[in-house]
Amino acid sequence: MLFNQLGLSAELLRAVDEKGYKEVTPIQQQSIPLILAGKDVLAGAQTGTGKTAGFTLPLLQHLQNSPNNRRSIRALILTPTRELAAQVAESVRDYGSHLPFKTAVIFGGVSINPQISKLRNGVDIVVATPGRLLDHMQQRTIDLSKVEFLVLDEADRMLDMGFIRDIRKVLAVLPKQRQNLLFSATFSTEIRNLAAGLLNSPVEITVAARNKPAELVKQVVHLVDKARKRELLSHKIGSENWKQVLVFTRTKHGANRLAQQLSDDGLASAAIHGNKSQTARTKALADFKSNKVRVLVATDIAARGLDIDKLPHVVNYELPHVPEDYVHRIGRTARAGREGHAVSLVCVDEKKLLADIEKLLNSQIHQEIIPGYEPDSRIKAEPITQGRSNRPSGNRNANPRNRRGGAPKKKAIQRQRPSGKQRRAS
Repeated sequence: MLFNQLGLSAELLRAVDEKGYKEVTPIQQQSIPLILAGKDVLAGAQTGTGKTAGFTLPLLQHLQNSPNNRRSIRALILTPTRELAAQVAESVRDYGSHLPFKTAVIFGGVSINPQISKLRNGVDIVVATPGRLLDHMQQRTIDLSKVEFLVLDEADRMLDMGFIRDIRKVLAVLPKQRQNLLFSATFSTEIRNLAAGLLNSPVEITVAARNKPAELVKQVVHLVDKARKRELLSHKIGSENWKQVLVFTRTKHGANRLAQQLSDDGLASAAIHGNKSQTARTKALADFKSNKVRVLVATDIAARGLDIDKLPHVVNYELPHVPEDYVHRIGRTARAGREGHAVSLVCVDEKKLLADIEKLLNSQIHQEIIPGYEPDSRIKAEPITQGRSNRPSGNRNANPRNRRGGAPKKKAIQRQRPSGKQRRAS
């Protein structure tokens, strides 16, 4: 199906055409007509399926069809991470480039004052992380009393990161009459409970099976000794002329070390993780998208919500402890109908992690041993220690405040006694 068959306005179709899109993705084909019809939607969609356009386009048309002479916040989009908030806001601006609406993006890690100034000047759409949005609510620098449209994007990630209480505080101040959209990669019990209290007679749509990687991702495992992983990675990037490579490590320290080693090998690299400042993270991502940086090394938490158009290569330098994170990692490539390449460098220590991933996928991943990098059969497996930077695999409610971008416990205590000077790292 083509975009011009969905009943979108001429202004939106012009913006879509300028971005080079013609055919809709399955999530767009299902969600856009429902949202245009005013339905609440519970959508199951993996990252890279085109879901941002799936809610942004009908949201903009809704605002276009019911103009408001007095500028007020009419649409609120909540996302789990700063990077995703910035990227969603960019999409809203791109798709709304021929419409008169103003958008503000709100997240922590940067000064709150420019955000306050923009809100005072009037905006129609706000894209925000829950933490910084609460800061504005407590300082009374934002008015959500006219919101007509609410989107929770990557809701499962928001719950994983401990935002459920913040989300409920936001919901409590919104008008009762509004249209609600909830997008999630998985439908856990927690998501079902949230949807039951948020959505009004929702239509449920699902476009990808849970824990199923994109079909256009070519997956391969290279067995290699741990001590030779970096050497093999540099060899593959150089010999096969990979231009954009997103590499995953398990720890922040490991990301820093690998980025430096790859830079020493002559491959322009940068690391992105929770200990990096927002300015550094934004610059690293921008340099990667513009090809100034060839390799971006990331931890799972830092990479949540990253939307890198036409990303050709994802590398699991270290396999994740949580099998589901493998699916989220490789979902960064093969987006919106494009082919992608996912490589996993697996040492003897990680054989159990690989088996857990294959059990989740219900299939074996093709294995190739690169000549000259054959693993030494004399090396015995050693236990893998799980660093503090890894995502907890147990109780999601344990210390939820400490999972907001690595915010220390002291911040959570301060939140109980808010003041105008406090800042939130989310």
